[in-house]
Amino acid sequence: MWTNLMAASDVAADLGQQYDRAAATGAEAMNMVVLDNIFIFISAVLVLLMQPGFALVEAGLTRAKNAANIMMKNLMDLCLGVLTFAVVGWGVAYPGQFNGFLSSAGLGVAGLFSGSMIDISPEALASPDFYPLAVPVDFLFQAAFAAAAATIVSGAVAGRTRFAGYIAYSIVITGLVYPVVVSWKWGGGWLDELGFIDFAGSGVVHLTGGVAALVGAYVIGPRIGKFGDDGRPRALPGHSIPLAIIGVFILFVGWFGFNAGSQLQADMAVPVIAVLTAFAAAAGGVSAMLTSWAWMGKPDVSMAGNGVLAGLVAICSGVGELSAVGTIITGAVAGALAVASVFAIERLRIDDPVGAFSVHGVGGFWGLLATGLFATTTPVNGATSSAGLFYGGGAGLFVDQLVGGLAIVAFVAAASSVLFYGLRAAKILRADANEQSVGLDLSEHGSAGYGPDILTNNISA
Repeated sequence: MWTNLMAASDVAADLGQQYDRAAATGAEAMNMVVLDNIFIFISAVLVLLMQPGFALVEAGLTRAKNAANIMMKNLMDLCLGVLTFAVVGWGVAYPGQFNGFLSSAGLGVAGLFSGSMIDISPEALASPDFYPLAVPVDFLFQAAFAAAAATIVSGAVAGRTRFAGYIAYSIVITGLVYPVVVSWKWGGGWLDELGFIDFAGSGVVHLTGGVAALVGAYVIGPRIGKFGDDGRPRALPGHSIPLAIIGVFILFVGWFGFNAGSQLQADMAVPVIAVLTAFAAAAGGVSAMLTSWAWMGKPDVSMAGNGVLAGLVAICSGVGELSAVGTIITGAVAGALAVASVFAIERLRIDDPVGAFSVHGVGGFWGLLATGLFATTTPVNGATSSAGLFYGGGAGLFVDQLVGGLAIVAFVAAASSVLFYGLRAAKILRADANEQSVGLDLSEHGSAGYGPDILTNNISA
């Protein structure tokens, strides 16, 4: 099987050379452009589909009395994320690249408020500025990534966060914190020049969101009743494992847009990337199941679901660079690490109800390092990067990945600390004891996520 998959990688590389976009002219070139742009648009829609996946995972793993609050936060992460990234984040992430387009076609401040984004003319679409990837399509894809990075924090601070404080956080991370990290790599900044590899965002997206989640959970403090007087953690079970696992399935599907779409063109590398993505997810799920079984005496469902997500997170960095064997190892290690991290975080008396840091922070950092270990000499995505340590490339790439990961951790931790401590000082971060007891659905939004018959046995929990 592995030989066949590697052969498929070689075929993909050959086809990429055969259909040289730079050499294409006329109708052939236009067909390639149209196909590429439709593919990225579909990928962007799949990434947007991840938002309800996140919402279901977070709602299912927390209390029923906070379900509507979870849904509202994820909804606003998307709505505010798209607008904030359009007005501020896009220019920070990609400085100077599309200034002419932004001012004339509606993604800058003036254009946005003039309404011209909904009236892009065919003449504008014919501009060379749109090729090979149309800027509106590129923006939609990137804005979906920004919203995903922001929503990672939602579950980590669930059950005790004021909605106003969360809104302030969401705006800052999509407008400034996440775009700065994007500029370092995808915007052609210093990490890109270093040789740092992050194909689909193990570091740029997930490590950023994971570190912000950890800082937020620490600063806001645990939910009431999570830790006893002796410091031992108490179980506060989520209200619906079925919802959580349905969310995992939705995220699994959406991740094919996340990873395969990051190829940024429709070529024969795409199906190979998709298969490797599935391998990492499956390996992460099986590994987390076995690890939880050995650790807890029974195979835990939520741990297995988080293992799937951890495998998906970890493979984002090197999915264009790794072999099938390297991919499966990366996913399996990520699943085991996610389980171990959940218990380690609890021992530190940090309350992360959904394991956001363990999945996205730990999984993201491991994914960066795994690329430095397992990157092959024949990447399927056509890159010309260095090979990893286990493929004869020496320690150079591994060091680059380590430096990049530590830089992201340091910057996001510092920026998030300023943000969350500022929100706490402004007294708009943590809900009080009564609000937590009643539930954020009622105290923050005035209506429950479920009817009173369902909530009867949960409202005081």
